[in-house]
Parts: sequence; C-alpha cells; structure tokens
Amino acid sequence: MPILKSLVEYKEEGAVPFHMPGHKRGDVYKKVDFNFICNDLLALDTTEVPGIDNLHCPEGAVSEAQRLAAGAFGADYSFFLINGTTSGIYSMIMASANPGNKIIIPRNCHRSVYGAVILGRLVPVYIEPETDNELGIAMGVEPGTVESALDEHRDAKAVVITYPTYYGACSDLKKIAEIVHSRGMLLLVDEAHGSHFAFNKRLPMSALEAGADMTSQSIHKTLPSMTQSSILHVKSERVDIERLKVFLQLIQTTSPSHILLASLDAARAIMQEKGRELLDDIIDWSNWARNEINKIPGLYCLGPDRIGKYGISDLDPTRITVNLGASGISGTKAEAILRKDFNIQMEMSDLYNIVAITSVGDSRDNYERLVRALKSIGNSGTGKAKAPTSRAFLKSTELSIMPWEAVYCEKEQIKTEESIGRICGEMIIPYPPGIPSLMPGEVITQEVYEYLRLCVEQGIKISGASDNKLEKVWVIKTGH
Repeated sequence: MPILKSLVEYKEEGAVPFHMPGHKRGDVYKKVDFNFICNDLLALDTTEVPGIDNLHCPEGAVSEAQRLAAGAFGADYSFFLINGTTSGIYSMIMASANPGNKIIIPRNCHRSVYGAVILGRLVPVYIEPETDNELGIAMGVEPGTVESALDEHRDAKAVVITYPTYYGACSDLKKIAEIVHSRGMLLLVDEAHGSHFAFNKRLPMSALEAGADMTSQSIHKTLPSMTQSSILHVKSERVDIERLKVFLQLIQTTSPSHILLASLDAARAIMQEKGRELLDDIIDWSNWARNEINKIPGLYCLGPDRIGKYGISDLDPTRITVNLGASGISGTKAEAILRKDFNIQMEMSDLYNIVAITSVGDSRDNYERLVRALKSIGNSGTGKAKAPTSRAFLKSTELSIMPWEAVYCEKEQIKTEESIGRICGEMIIPYPPGIPSLMPGEVITQEVYEYLRLCVEQGIKISGASDNKLEKVWVIKTGH
C-alpha cells in the first residue's frame, strides 16, 4: 500500500507543515475542541442513503450548510465543491461565455483557467500583470491594464482575476470591478488563497466585498477543511444561476464525499465562532516573523513596503514569502535545506523565493522554528545576488492557434532544443505555482526554452508535459 505508507511516514516524520491543508493535521480542531471530527472518519464515509442529502439536488443538510456558508461569506449563493477550486473555476467561466467568446485573463493565472478556456472553446485575451524584477515575482494587475483590454475587446464576456496571488499580492479588485461592470461584463475571481479574508478586518477585503460576481475559494488552503474541498460563491444578479448549476453538475463527480462536505461545514462553523480571534493570532505571529526575517542579511520577506507598487493594492499578512536572491541560495535549495536539516516543509519554492502558507491551525512555535531555521540558512549563503530570470517577466508568446484547436491537432514529439519556433502541443507548467509557461497553440521561443531548462536544473517540477525532464516536447505537426 504505497500511498498509505507515504502518508504514514510523513505524519510520523512530524515536519512543521507550512503548507496546505489549512487545518494543519487537524491541529485547529484541537484548538477549538472539535476533536470528534478527527475520529472515526471511515465510519462516517457514506453515500446518499435516506437521511443523507444529495449535493446535486440538495434539500436537507447540504442545502442548509450551503445557506449558512453564504451568510458567513457574504454571498447570495454558495455551492460546495468536492473537486477543488478547479471545478469552481471551470463552472463559473463556462457558465459566463459560449464557445467562441472572448475572455480576459492574466497571463499568470492558474492552469485551471486555461483548462476552462480549452473545455469551453473560448478565445483567451491575455493581459500582463505587473512584475517585481527585484524579487522575480509577478504581482498585481493594474486597473488601467484591464480597462485598456476591455476598450480593445468590447465583445469580451468576462474578466478573470487572481486574488490574491500565490505570493499574497492583491490587485485593486474594487476598482477593477467598477471598470468591468461599467462595460456590462462579469468579474470572475480565482480566490483560491483568500478564503480567510472574510473573517477579519485586518485582512484584505474579500472578493465578494470588492464586487466580484463569482469567486471560487479553496477552503482547504487557508481555512480548516480537508484537501480538495472548496466553495463557489455568487453575489450578482448578472449570473444565470440555473446555467451555473448545469456546469457544476457536469464537472463534479456524481459520487461526492460527504466527509469533505462535512469538513466545509465545520470550517465555516469554526470561523464564524472563533475566526476573528484565531486570525488575530496568526496575523500577529506572521508580522513578527516578517520583521525578524527582514533582519537576516540576504533575505527579504514580502511586506507592506510593496503596497502601491507593481499593481499591489494590498497584501495578505498571513502569507510568508521570502526572497533569497541576495543570499546566493536558490529558493528550491532553501526549501530542500529546510526539510532536510530543520524538518520544516514549505508550501512551494521557485528560483528565488520560498512561500509558507500559514493558517488558523498554526502555532507560535511553528513561526519561531521557521525564523530560527532561516537565520541559519541566511548565514550560510554566499551573499552573491542573482539577476532574476523568471517566466513571470516573459511576455506572452505568439498564440498561433486557439488552445482547444491545438489539443485536437496532430502532433509529433521532438527534442526540446529543436522546438524553437514550433507550435507547442501541450501544457508546460512549472508546479507550483501552476502557471503555464507554454499553452497548446503558443509558439516556443528561445527565451521560454531557456527559462524552462533553468527550472528543470533547479529541481522545479514540470507538470502537464509528457516528459517532465523536458528533453522532448510535443509540437503541432507542420502543415496544421
């Protein structure tokens, strides 16, 4: 039983989990005396027998839980998702546009947005986020960038914004909402990393509060539900609810896990009862850690000094993003050192940064251990800064054919170094954060090729590609 074995081994290792899920091995349930949730989970695993509600036509417990969630998050409607936020993003995008319609999306959005473009046979119009060259990170999207795109593409149906980004950066969503709605379009938000915003005024405003028509949240990332459980919220008269329900039923499994549904209900109850208090602690501890990290030579922790720059209107104070560019240590190496030498597992790393997801399940001790470890790592660096080289800074390559068309085209697999100038036939995604560097239908450039080779050399995993070492790549056959 290799999967069970790997889970047991990681649990017994006892690594500090600065990663999702937000319940942090159930520690948050102990904080609020919800221990019963951790007991007899297999005994609770059941299907839609009498007395157990149906997710796709809820009339009892699921209906009531979704109503309570809508009230807690400030939505008109809330739909529980057991196929992750990806299923919410698929549903809200395809419910907002017909095949052949245009949709405005940032080039640094999550792969699920591109998946919806392919499944819905939509025409993507890319907008560029602002970039912080010093840190090597794509940040927020300027309202003016959205406005320019909408002026040029007045026939677009919707705009998608990631809020916040994986690194915790928030665009001026309220201003963007005003611009989008003035054109009669829908604002759809990938709020996978912002489900906690609704429960403490010291955090950025939630997407719904800012004016989003629909937002999909990974409750399991920053709130205490189980992995794969999310919620799609609607707060708009512009949304066709019945059409949305059709896509939710098409995309989600017909055999939903009621344990996952119950964990969503429990997360909502915990946050309504004690969320503000729990988040106050996390915010205070995160701010303390940020200040301590910024005292370490060669390290920088993303903080309020970046607000007002690079399209950033606000920052999630609970997200710990540490740049190591001036230390001479790569982000991937720092992540490996933290796990091997300090038994701390981060959420992700890229070429120059490491990211910790903190949540109401964390403790003060976790933060103190992280700071002590980073002090040791900072002191071991060469002190030689690297010039950032990141896909975040590469402009969108030429879209030769529509992504969904490329999926169905005849392809051939060739050596990657021979692919420059050819049309990519697959999705190539450094993961995390899950932002495609190449989409089917895009022309492969020398710049993108060199960046992807660097990712492989630094140990960043490549998802989507058939060859995760990128020695070969699928391209569209000549003549298609």
